[in-house]
Amino acid sequence: MFDAVKTKDGLIKWIQDYFTNNGPDCSAVIGISGGKDSSVAAALCAQALGARRVFGVLMPQGEQHDIGYSRDLVEHLGIKSAVINIKSGVDALLAEINNCGLTANRQAVINIPARIRMTALYAVSAVENGRVVNTCNLSEDWVGYSTKYGDGAGDFSPLSQLTVAEVIAIGAELGLPSKLLNKVPEDGLSGLSDEENLGFSYAVLDRYIREGVCEDAAVKEKIDRLHKINLHKLKLMPCFYPNA
Repeated sequence: MFDAVKTKDGLIKWIQDYFTNNGPDCSAVIGISGGKDSSVAAALCAQALGARRVFGVLMPQGEQHDIGYSRDLVEHLGIKSAVINIKSGVDALLAEINNCGLTANRQAVINIPARIRMTALYAVSAVENGRVVNTCNLSEDWVGYSTKYGDGAGDFSPLSQLTVAEVIAIGAELGLPSKLLNKVPEDGLSGLSDEENLGFSYAVLDRYIREGVCEDAAVKEKIDRLHKINLHKLKLMPCFYPNA
């Protein structure tokens, strides 16, 4: 039922309308990981705004074994780019945490790089008169596979209502190289893929999201549990209204 061509065209028009209303002279600033989401989001922005108004930021943490994918995307799209290595920033913050008598646990170690990357993107956005692209997709958001105020942040979000399979289909319509669309996503910490960490495939998750069908009861229970406990990432910050 998914019409990739119609959705692609609608997305390009939506991005154009967003910039008309929120910065007609601005650029789209996007973190480039070399995976499907940043590749498709960057390609959509290049189609909507022209390559000269897209600025890609490569943000390795020290040595990144697959950074070649990011460079390939930048070259394929012909967009401006910069490399900002976040290792020294991450190390400095972790050292300060440890120096004040606290011990950075696994959750902190996982989330700090994502939040420093978003800080870097907003710094580049300030320099480039830009708007930051959120690159999360619906499948990852559904089970909380993002960092609040890290990769979950941004000024506009073209892919957040599209599943992994739908993002890949749009990427194919945009003519992106297969190796970028089918690059196995990984967290960069555990040596495991996203699907290995989750315990189920995106194909299973996508079908459950779109059709409500999951034949494995244990997997269904896990997806439901992850979705429930991570809903806070998808909602605005709760606030107190004194006159309510």
